[in-house]
Amino acid sequence: MASRPHAVPLRFLHPVGLWLLALAVPLVALYLLKVRRQRLPVASTWLWSAARRDLLARRPFRRFFAQLPLLVQLIALGLLALAFARPSSRSGAATSTHVALVIDTSASMAAKTRAGPTRLDVARNTAKAILGALTSGAEAFVVAAGKEPTVIAPADRDVFRLTRAVDAISVEHARGDIDRAVALAVEQLRAHGGRGRVVVLTDGAYAVPARATPPGLELEVITVGEPIANTAVIRLDVRRARTSGREQIQVFALVSNSSTQSRGVFVTLRQRNVDEPLASRRLELGPGERAPAVLTFEPARGDAGTGLLVELSPSDALALDDRGFSTVPESNRLPVVLAPKTASPWLARAVSADPDVELLRASFDELSGGQIPSQALVIVDGACPNLDTGGDWLIVNPPAGNCRGAEVGQTVTKLAMTSWSDRDARLDYLTLDDVFVDEARVLLPDSSTDALARAGDSVLIADVSGVGRTATLLGFDVGRSNWPLKASFVLFVRNVMERARRHQQFGVTGPVATGESVRLFVPRDVQELSVESPAERSFTARAEQGVGVLPPLLETGFYHVSWGGSQPGSVLIAANLLDPIESDLRSSHAEPTRATGLGPTAAPTPAPAFEYTWVAACLALIALCLDIAWLTRRPRHFDPTSTTPERPLPQKLRSNARSAA
Repeated sequence: MASRPHAVPLRFLHPVGLWLLALAVPLVALYLLKVRRQRLPVASTWLWSAARRDLLARRPFRRFFAQLPLLVQLIALGLLALAFARPSSRSGAATSTHVALVIDTSASMAAKTRAGPTRLDVARNTAKAILGALTSGAEAFVVAAGKEPTVIAPADRDVFRLTRAVDAISVEHARGDIDRAVALAVEQLRAHGGRGRVVVLTDGAYAVPARATPPGLELEVITVGEPIANTAVIRLDVRRARTSGREQIQVFALVSNSSTQSRGVFVTLRQRNVDEPLASRRLELGPGERAPAVLTFEPARGDAGTGLLVELSPSDALALDDRGFSTVPESNRLPVVLAPKTASPWLARAVSADPDVELLRASFDELSGGQIPSQALVIVDGACPNLDTGGDWLIVNPPAGNCRGAEVGQTVTKLAMTSWSDRDARLDYLTLDDVFVDEARVLLPDSSTDALARAGDSVLIADVSGVGRTATLLGFDVGRSNWPLKASFVLFVRNVMERARRHQQFGVTGPVATGESVRLFVPRDVQELSVESPAERSFTARAEQGVGVLPPLLETGFYHVSWGGSQPGSVLIAANLLDPIESDLRSSHAEPTRATGLGPTAAPTPAPAFEYTWVAACLALIALCLDIAWLTRRPRHFDPTSTTPERPLPQKLRSNARSAA
């Protein structure tokens, strides 16, 4: 059944014009003040008895009684004030047969208004009012303008189903994309004939506004919410440092005050699930000012990977950006596992040349026992174990057979390096033109591009990396060559370790921006990850060949990711808003408009749907004309020839006249 048209209450585009109503006070005062009369000698005073009583009165004001000129003048003044205030209303009736509702679900829509509800609540109520005003036979669909615009309700004529879809919309803790959402709505309308109406409900806090719509489509942007002062954490960095010989965790938080007034806030650092703060600092922020806060503490053994929480107090209208989440980073020292324990001393000497390396020796049994750090560089000499332990691998002098996808072939002797790759980071800043090898096994990688160094046509160094893990294969014993005596050997080992160190730092230790997907390294046999969100909702994610990929994280807080398999483990991921655009609630970038397009050339304050300025002005002019006609009317004169009998004087006047005579 068709609903009655809904109209948004009357509003004033220029409410300052209502101050004209203050002129009603002096206007009424003019009618209340008594007239100062002139003294004149007369023959008799009985005709001026009423005036005599006014002169004898001591008060300057007289009794108020209704007069037609005053009433007309007050009506004219009120209508003029309304005309200057520009009264208008926006009809809620959706006259188009196809209506697209685009509702902003970005993080700023979670800000509370002064009345109490959030901006999204106001947008929901406005959307339901528009849906309730759909004409008979009109279709509508709803698009959520989040990080990825989504059609949450397809084209439908059932207002009840559309309303339920609007009620189910929730705020994403990330930046929205209004432009892509409007483009999606336009594509949907094109499928219905290319004509219709796009209504955008937003608070205006977006980075890229909606572009102009194609001809035949009507775009209307309705802004919800008022400017609000807000303080937010817009950047967060956590790192390890060594001060006076002691290791420290340094947390750098950048705090922004998007307000026209100064504000003092406390920045507090504490660990996850711990109430006692680790450090705290007070900041005094001026209007629009950004200031850093540095909070430090000394970590305990086993703190690596635990959660950290930076919190602003007192809180404000938008709570999402009052907290920053991170984790304690791993140690800067790269663990390097050398197996077996009797491996070539040349390898141990080259690894030990890096002061930020923690050298560990292990047997082949210990490699397969799951006791190796997850991001350690594993160097194996004289074997090629089929294991996924640790992070990157360096395999030296493998036996004949298949080694991580490359065939290790026959033995050749007396070789000299003739060519090497100049595009691979493992061979940066070094040359191999004077390296000689007494004995080596020829490597046959899957692709010629995997060959890193050759001796003539024989490949001696090859890349056997997999997804998410770098593996390097040397087909000879470095002790049976002159390479350890060259500086290029130490540079090669250092390049391999630096690549492993970058992979270690790539691990999920710092904050992740909400709305972005996350990649993390897991054991190669893991195919499924169990994820628990900050709201304690569980879901699963896929992993393949040692790399797990999580979908975009749409909530701020800590995500707990765990997996099983041969090497079960878990990791904590911190997701943050950290968006200065979403946190700036001082003003809206969009204005209420009803036009065929919205772009840089659009008027800053477009005309509303219905404006009653001219109606009020016309009525005021009519009232002024009536007042002028009343004041300039011709007085009635006595006609002596008239047959109308004279009205006798009142009895009181006749008695006064006789006594005067």
